[in-house]
Amino acid sequence: MDISTQKTDADAPPLPPSPGPAEHKRTGRGVTRPGDRIFLGLSRGSGILLLVIMAAIAAFLTYRACLAISKDDGNFLTTFEWNTGVQPPVFGIAVLAFGTVVSSVVAMVVAVPVAVAIALFLTHYAPRRLSGPISYVIDLLAAVPSIVYGLWGALILVPHLDGLFSWLNDYLGWTGIFSWEGGAPRSMLTVGILLAIMILPIVTNVSREVFRQAPRMHEEAALALGATRWEVIRMAVLPFGRSGVISASMLGLGRALGETIAVATVLSPTFDIKASLLDPGGGTFAQNIASKFSEATEFGRDALIASGLVLFVITLLVNGAARLIIARRKEYSGANA
Repeated sequence: MDISTQKTDADAPPLPPSPGPAEHKRTGRGVTRPGDRIFLGLSRGSGILLLVIMAAIAAFLTYRACLAISKDDGNFLTTFEWNTGVQPPVFGIAVLAFGTVVSSVVAMVVAVPVAVAIALFLTHYAPRRLSGPISYVIDLLAAVPSIVYGLWGALILVPHLDGLFSWLNDYLGWTGIFSWEGGAPRSMLTVGILLAIMILPIVTNVSREVFRQAPRMHEEAALALGATRWEVIRMAVLPFGRSGVISASMLGLGRALGETIAVATVLSPTFDIKASLLDPGGGTFAQNIASKFSEATEFGRDALIASGLVLFVITLLVNGAARLIIARRKEYSGANA
């Protein structure tokens, strides 16, 4: 066959040019179709509506909080007392902020490792006939109302914590954090354990779905190189799901920070900061608002709303910090890819 008769790429007819924006508009393809325009408008409007609602909540809380703080003596952030019925009124958030943060941290320390372990077991160790029922039970735990958790904590959990508190006092009481002088175990540790049980299904479900999305090829490559099951999880699954676990933890932390009824059922509120997690007393923002709002005066409600504003700011800061951590990890992973 003569080489000169063969067709080359240069002899091939040129490809038609790709349609530009005008062609898309004329043919009805791309983002300019009516359905796409409607969906774009709805999604954009939903995002704007969410921002408007958040701004309205922040404006309302700020306005009512300013009314209360303007009549305060300037010790709103440091006062260890709450009595809005005297003149001048006294109200402070120091104890509430301490109790909210400490109980939430205890809940995260207890719940997150257990939730991640359960999620790994369900996705990489348990057989299908076992992982299905366990996942179903975890989903049911997420649907249990807060008041049920509170009643269970008050009637079942609290009476059975004496042994744990005695053990912690005997072996770790020298630290001061776990010293116990006896009495009913209604303390920050009790609240933290109860909150950990409440947020466990949330962290477990999200982490489980993230671990299921781990690249199967990476796991098979690690197994082919002779890695054990744990080494596969440590090198391929956990690095992939780290940002998802952080997001799941922040969801659980959000519920722990704002939990109301369960905490109010278990904890006996007192306005003093305890050095030990086992000493009875303490309080949280949500618990204080729920217990005092119905009988509060107009000024007392403004003071409660001021404490709600502080909780609102704490929640925003926590979520913002979580987003920054996730964004930095994505940038770090992309740079090392």
